[in-house]
Amino acid sequence: MMPRLSTTGAMIALCISLAACGDKAEPKTETPAKKVDPNIVVAPDSLRERIKIGTVGLKPFSDVLRVPGLIDFDRQRMVRIGAPVTGRVTDITASLGQTVKPGDVLARLHSTELGSAQLAYLKAKAQSELQQNNQARARQLFAADVIGKAELQRRENEYAVAAAESRAAAEQLKVLGMSSAAIARMAQSGDISSFSPVVSSLGGSVVELQVSPGQVVQPADALFTVADLSHVWAVAEVPEQQADMVAVGQAVDIEVPALGNRKITGKLIFVGQIVDPATRTVKVRTAIDNKDGRLKPAMLATMLIASRPTEQLVIPAAAVVRFENENLVYVETQPGHFRATKIQVGQSNHDELVVTSGLKAGDRIAIDGAFHLNNQRTGIAQE
Repeated sequence: MMPRLSTTGAMIALCISLAACGDKAEPKTETPAKKVDPNIVVAPDSLRERIKIGTVGLKPFSDVLRVPGLIDFDRQRMVRIGAPVTGRVTDITASLGQTVKPGDVLARLHSTELGSAQLAYLKAKAQSELQQNNQARARQLFAADVIGKAELQRRENEYAVAAAESRAAAEQLKVLGMSSAAIARMAQSGDISSFSPVVSSLGGSVVELQVSPGQVVQPADALFTVADLSHVWAVAEVPEQQADMVAVGQAVDIEVPALGNRKITGKLIFVGQIVDPATRTVKVRTAIDNKDGRLKPAMLATMLIASRPTEQLVIPAAAVVRFENENLVYVETQPGHFRATKIQVGQSNHDELVVTSGLKAGDRIAIDGAFHLNNQRTGIAQE
């Protein structure tokens, strides 16, 4: 009897086990977590007071052309001084870099040509005085009915010719470098001097000296160059593709590396009318005051030219946050809610920059406090 009871108990245990398995509840399904957009920032009340909102719009904007250039002489304040006559240099009284005034003697020449011209003038003047006296005597004789009308006219003509020759000889002396006062003194004293001074016609500095004692020079030779360095030019060459963007009167900033890139402000005074076929550029220049003498001709410079303004999408530079090599702005989607938006930027000018893509006119962005919004966004992302 005992073995039968064991079999029956085992079967009952098996049934109970199977029933228990069938009564187990199905596992519950978990609700998925709501996804959070990492580019959306909800500004807390404590931050909203520090955020200023502005509307993006079109406005006139001037691109800045950056072109290489250099400092040059003001060619309107610069003269090349040559010999007034053909002669030999006896002495040089000016040195390179010396400051001179108008009328200062730079060198002296000995010229036989000048001596001959002075002698010719004295002869012509004496002949003119003689004929003047003959004319005066002839008028007296004509009044006394001693000579006829024809004789009086002949003597008057002779005086007119002699006077013209005297004036021509005096003009020749002026061409050879003698002043009217010097000619008058020579006419009074009758002294002839074959020495001719080379004088400066401009106040400034001697920047070139191309003569030496004993050298024979001619009027075509440039012996000295004098420049007024209190004013200089900044010159540059604008590529022909950008030449239409510049015009006389536009504002210019000049950076001179030798002066620590100190910016000098000016205006364009000249824009070339032709394109250099070798460089495909157009020459431009501006005038600069240089009373302190810090700017030296041939110094390298960079010219920043503000082009004619055009309508472009412009935002304040403070609205842009640089994050992970990208430019971001925060666009307001609803009060207190902002979306981090990538943009592409173009030219910048002072505190503004041009947006080439990523925004449109009418968008409302954080123009002040964008940095705090970016910190808020990155802090949430890290959590």
